[in-house]
Amino acid sequence: MQRIYDIGTVFWRDWVVLRHRLTAFILSRMVAPLLYLVAFGWGLGRSIQNGAGGSYLDFLVPGILALNSMNISFNSVTPVHAERVYHKSIEEYMIAPIWPPAFVIGKVLAAVLRGMISSAIILVLAYFFGAHFAVTPLFLLILVLNCAVFAEIGFVAAMFIRTYEEMGQVNTYILLPMSFLCGTFFSTHTLPDALRWFIEILPLTHTSYLLRGLGSGVPVASGSVVVLLLYLVVGFAIGCRAFIRLRR
Repeated sequence: MQRIYDIGTVFWRDWVVLRHRLTAFILSRMVAPLLYLVAFGWGLGRSIQNGAGGSYLDFLVPGILALNSMNISFNSVTPVHAERVYHKSIEEYMIAPIWPPAFVIGKVLAAVLRGMISSAIILVLAYFFGAHFAVTPLFLLILVLNCAVFAEIGFVAAMFIRTYEEMGQVNTYILLPMSFLCGTFFSTHTLPDALRWFIEILPLTHTSYLLRGLGSGVPVASGSVVVLLLYLVVGFAIGCRAFIRLRR
């Protein structure tokens, strides 16, 4: 029970901050999805049909959801870097009598909340633009899982990176390539075999595949869920170890 209270305390702090900025957060989260839907859905998408015979917009929306939830969740946790290196406010948690993994879980849950709010905005906009796909409980669960995976990756980066410039390099060398190559805008089957093998071990590829299949009612391989769960477990273990070592 105490551990749940510790997690709730960390989460509540981030929720209070988000609540005071919720309107600005929602409005800012609408900009990029609108641009993607207009440019690719209405613009380029009207001249493209996906392999299943549906519209390119139907193919695009799950990819945008995967991409957006990745970016929002990752960037929601990276302020921990500033708390550790510049503000030194993370020391309050380091000396507090809390269960160490509670800090990691609380921060990840807060990032998942931000990612799901942003995803809900995209779903509303997508239906307005005329997209057709099913939102099932499993579909939402995969979204939550994707948010948690990239929140943990953001947390790990925040624990090890020393400067803002290095954090920017994480976005440039890791998130940006995944944004365009992991099945968000086109199928990975069109890539060369060597590159496709590498792309298909990345978590965003599996999220895009799962969301696209679940949204269109196509059977999906459970192996993709296993891959995401492995990333979740490994990311959590590394994040907890880094925070515990910081406390010593």
